Amino acid sequence: MAGEGEQTKKGKHKGKHDKPKPWDEDPNIDRWKIEKFDPSWNEGGMLEVSSFSTLFPAYLEKKLSEVWPSVKSALKEHGILGELNLNEGTMTVSTTMKTRDPYIIIKARDLIRLLSRSVPAPAAIQILDDEKQCDIIKISSLVRNKEKFVKRRQLLNGPNNSTLQALEILTGCYIVVHGNTVAAMGSFKGLKQIRRIVEDCMQNKMHPVHHIKILMIKKELEKDPDYANENWDRFLPKFKKNTVKRKKVKCKEKKPYTPFPPPPQPSKVDLLLESGEYFLSNEKKLEKKWQEKQDKQSEKTAENKRKRDAAFVPPEEQTVKVSEAATDKSEVAAMAESVKRKAMEFSKMKSAGNVNLESYIASPGEQPLKKKKKLKRSIAEE
Repeated sequence: MAGEGEQTKKGKHKGKHDKPKPWDEDPNIDRWKIEKFDPSWNEGGMLEVSSFSTLFPAYLEKKLSEVWPSVKSALKEHGILGELNLNEGTMTVSTTMKTRDPYIIIKARDLIRLLSRSVPAPAAIQILDDEKQCDIIKISSLVRNKEKFVKRRQLLNGPNNSTLQALEILTGCYIVVHGNTVAAMGSFKGLKQIRRIVEDCMQNKMHPVHHIKILMIKKELEKDPDYANENWDRFLPKFKKNTVKRKKVKCKEKKPYTPFPPPPQPSKVDLLLESGEYFLSNEKKLEKKWQEKQDKQSEKTAENKRKRDAAFVPPEEQTVKVSEAATDKSEVAAMAESVKRKAMEFSKMKSAGNVNLESYIASPGEQPLKKKKKLKRSIAEE
């Protein structure tokens, strides 16, 4: 019984605040619409003074001093006081007795933050509207290497800022890429898209051009009411990441761990004590230095003399080796000359009538010996 009573009590307590309201299912009510502030909602004003200040770089002093009157007048319309201190390099905004909107001080803080990041004043003043929001994305911590950081930041701008302009059109946001931050102004939906695109680009996950293609397809699908309640993944392109082969870093071999520190290196005094120079007098030290200088000088003079004498040393004669082909040619030439000589002798003897055929006709065994002798004789004559 007690358990049933507890359950009934809990049920009553739960349903007490969950009664249906008449405006829950009203289709004419837009719950995401931000209504414009009416000063009649806060006629008493602010009870305490709230203020925010931010620093700005020195190169923006001239630009901000020229633009500050227009910024001050825009803040004055909302009852906010703005101060520019060039000596300290700060911008300060604070509430006054005329301030009615409690959230306008947050908008004013965003305004000076945008101005300190080189956002033009006419664009930065638009942040005071209730429909405009801003987001400052820090990109310096996403990439460690400075060269990679500069290249990936350049991808956001694109050639002639074409990529940046395309992102502004598709997301409806105003974007400024400057230094280590990316400042964006627009609706909450557009700011969420910009943050994802910037982080994917700086972390090398996806190129901004691929995001632009996806946003263009989504924008076309939004126009068609037939695809309002369907999944769009089948229409979106899928990009593969091309991984580039990197050079393998040679890992140094780790030395075995020793809990004891390395032995201390000997100092100059220790080295002098070991060599015995520490106990020498000044005269002996000077004499030793002079002797070392003389030894070095003598070595240098001897080396210079060797270099000078090397110019007068005659070079070694190169012996030309007779190749086998050259010896074969010389043998053939010698045989040809011997045949010519024999022919001439034979013609002379024939004309004289004294022809001895036995001297020219030899037995088969003796023929190679005579040829060898004649070849040797011809080579010797040459």
